[in-house]
Amino acid sequence: MNMITKIEKADDAAEPVAAPAETAPAAARWRKAALFGLPVAALLAGLVVANNETAPPPPPVAPTVTVATPLVRQVMEWDDYVGRFEASQTVEVRPRVSGQIVAVHFADGQVVRRGQLLFTIDPRPFAAALAEARAGLASAQSDLSLARADLSRVESLIADQAVSRSEVDRLRARVQAASAAVAGAQARVRSRALDLEFTRIRAPIGGRASDRRVDAGNLVGAGEGMAGSLLTTINALDPIHFSFDASEALFLKAKRERGSGGVAEVRLQDEADYRWKGRLDFTDNGIDPRSGSIRGRAVLSNPDLFLTPGMFGNMRLGSGGTVQALLVPDAAVRTDQARKVVLVVGRDGAVAAKPVTAGPLIEGLRIVRSGLSPQDRVIIAGVQLAQPGSKVQVRFGNIQTVRAQAAPPVTAPAAAQATLAP
Repeated sequence: MNMITKIEKADDAAEPVAAPAETAPAAARWRKAALFGLPVAALLAGLVVANNETAPPPPPVAPTVTVATPLVRQVMEWDDYVGRFEASQTVEVRPRVSGQIVAVHFADGQVVRRGQLLFTIDPRPFAAALAEARAGLASAQSDLSLARADLSRVESLIADQAVSRSEVDRLRARVQAASAAVAGAQARVRSRALDLEFTRIRAPIGGRASDRRVDAGNLVGAGEGMAGSLLTTINALDPIHFSFDASEALFLKAKRERGSGGVAEVRLQDEADYRWKGRLDFTDNGIDPRSGSIRGRAVLSNPDLFLTPGMFGNMRLGSGGTVQALLVPDAAVRTDQARKVVLVVGRDGAVAAKPVTAGPLIEGLRIVRSGLSPQDRVIIAGVQLAQPGSKVQVRFGNIQTVRAQAAPPVTAPAAAQATLAP
């Protein structure tokens, strides 16, 4: 009202000024507009100020995330084991006759073939014994010939009853005894011949020989089992065995997935790749109740004999076949308390958490064993911006494998000291 009063006073003060006749109606209209326009403007300004003070903030913009369907690939899964290499065959070379070593025919650590001559024992005593046995055989054969001749003469007189029946029986018994003597002499000859052959000790298997335990000139003794003198040992290295212990859980898993076979790959302590290939060929017939593990064995090819018994190695064991698996980036798999979850986006843009069973990592991607379908839209980027139950905007992407970078070279043990070359 004060503003209106002031305007009216201003109009009263302006009344003495004569206005032209033609502009009087326009002036009157202007005064009416001023009287009604100023309160409306003030009211509108007040409403604008009030609206600025009480208007709610605009709704937040939904975050944008990148989604993709799981990658479907054929993969081979492996189980890891630790073990050591063992010779596929090990033989202790011991003499089968006693005598003096007169020659050694191999170098320490040499790779020998089956049947190769290793040691020679003095053969002269055995050659003499063989000659004696042969002489005894000749004497027994002579006695047998004489007994047969006597029996033949007597048998011609039986029809004339010129000889008694007892004499005939005696001569027949003499022939049988002479035949038995000949057989015994022949056995002694074969035995002495074997003794003479055993003076030349040969490799029973092919492989790498150890060092000689007896030098030439020493006397060695024969005996049963461990009683004989140990001359050397031979390990068969191609193929070679890899022995390991598996837990009961892994054994059950392997039995259900693979049966009794499997593909084996081994890497050595200073290697980054599994370069040694083989297969599982043996599992023990029982689980050790003290450790809850079972002994297994893989056989590997070793043509250059590089692998040596006692070496430590890491082995991975697979089924030899492939299975279809779903792969997602490892960062897409989150841990929710004691379970693994993957965030997916529905058709309406809502985020949901799906519990999954995660498998091993392969080329930067995690295998999902269960919980996902090939049609699910998995959040692969911007996972930290999404929460289950919230709305998001999606941008489509692709899941790609990441080739593993070459492993750094394994540092070999440094030399303890060095000298200048001449």
